[in-house]
Amino acid sequence: MRILVVGAGGIGGYFGGRLLNAGRDVTFLVRQRRATQLAESGLVVRSPLGDLNLPAPPTVMADDIKGTFDLVLLSCKAYDLEAAMDSLAPAIGPDTAILPLLNGMRHMDLLKARFGAERVLGGLCLISSVVDPEGRVLHLNDIHALSFGEPDGGRSPRIEAIATALSDAGFDDRLSDSIVQDMWEKWIFIATGAGATCLMRASIGDIVAAGAEHVVTALLDESAAIAAAEGFPPRAAAIERTRDSYTKPGSTMTASMLRDMERGGPIEADHIIGDLLRRGGDHAASPTLRIVLAHLKAYEARRAREAVR
Repeated sequence: MRILVVGAGGIGGYFGGRLLNAGRDVTFLVRQRRATQLAESGLVVRSPLGDLNLPAPPTVMADDIKGTFDLVLLSCKAYDLEAAMDSLAPAIGPDTAILPLLNGMRHMDLLKARFGAERVLGGLCLISSVVDPEGRVLHLNDIHALSFGEPDGGRSPRIEAIATALSDAGFDDRLSDSIVQDMWEKWIFIATGAGATCLMRASIGDIVAAGAEHVVTALLDESAAIAAAEGFPPRAAAIERTRDSYTKPGSTMTASMLRDMERGGPIEADHIIGDLLRRGGDHAASPTLRIVLAHLKAYEARRAREAVR
């Protein structure tokens, strides 16, 4: 199975590297700077679950794609999705499956509109990873899970073939019969954590120390209510897992969106919070989510203003 991994950053570099190391036919779709870096230094992964040093991994740039791929693993940030779709378009054939690992659900609509619903799988990953200034992929925790499945929950021949290709590759893989439900539950988790830590500009432990757990629980309740109204009420275990993660005293956990804000970078405000509110419509019980979105949009406005100075 020919696998195209879009990007070689924290997620694409990690899972693509594991697949390549396991002998899979993997090519990384990258820009010139990253292609040069990988050619010179290789793909280096530093992980508590095992390091990788892969010299000169196969790479391709968008203008040089020859032929189509069986599977496209897509892990870009939401604000890069339009450009990523343009780049990967030449790799898409009649039987290509696209496995996106973005958070939220809006990317599913955009991918289906561009490439056809029949080509788009559901997927998510659980990992904390970044690329350091030297281009190394740093795995920051001890979780490296990738879940995937047909959006309708079926067990098609193609999803079984993809499951075989992704299995035994050095990370936790899971073929899910309820991947869309899983994606909604992760969306609730991300919206709650990103919303709370960005709004308070603080870690979970600091929020708890301030006696502000009610901010977390309000975001969780509002997000869960929207999911339920959309036909995907979160399961009890998902609610408890989210509540437990975001109310731990002393926790240093912060959302990646807060880290993006602290370095002055772009953020996924519309994709994570804005789209959730749009799907909720005029949902009367979403005041905390609306405050979070206003806070994030104010950050974006300031960032845009400062960029033109």
